[in-house]
Amino acid sequence: MRVISGKYKGLHLEGFDIDGTRPTMDRVKESLFGSIQNYLKESVCLDLFAGSGALGIEALSNGASECYFIDKNIEVIKILKRNLNKIDNAKVFNSSYEDFLNNTNVKFDIIFLDPPYKFNLINNAIDLIIKNDLLNEGGIIVCEYENEKIIDKLNLIKEKKYGSKFIKIYKK
Repeated sequence: MRVISGKYKGLHLEGFDIDGTRPTMDRVKESLFGSIQNYLKESVCLDLFAGSGALGIEALSNGASECYFIDKNIEVIKILKRNLNKIDNAKVFNSSYEDFLNNTNVKFDIIFLDPPYKFNLINNAIDLIIKNDLLNEGGIIVCEYENEKIIDKLNLIKEKKYGSKFIKIYKK
């Protein structure tokens, strides 16, 4: 796994073999970041189910001003911190997504939602983001999922299928 473009292009990212986790494929990342490039410059990002941090790191590599990385698994956090060792403007929180969304006062321009597929967490995460008013006006939420039925609560601006995976991008 590696950073595919921008300031940190080519940087190797450490992965892990933990049940329920999987990296976003490079071709999906490349297409995704091509779709959101106009939102990245100076944005404040949230990588909510961070895992290795690949999505948030890619955002920082391509012009985001800062990124918050959230994961509840302490083993994943250790790997994430190693991946962020050479990355500027990253903030890491060992927290459940619910606790973070209910207790932060930061508003975001881009929110990445790429949870473990089998738990169907995207709808609840979007509900908490809306309830707590955490997305700036004109901000986007990027969802990566497999079988989850996502209820459109914001304006859907893009939807694409990559094999068995889907990407949906919503705008406030």
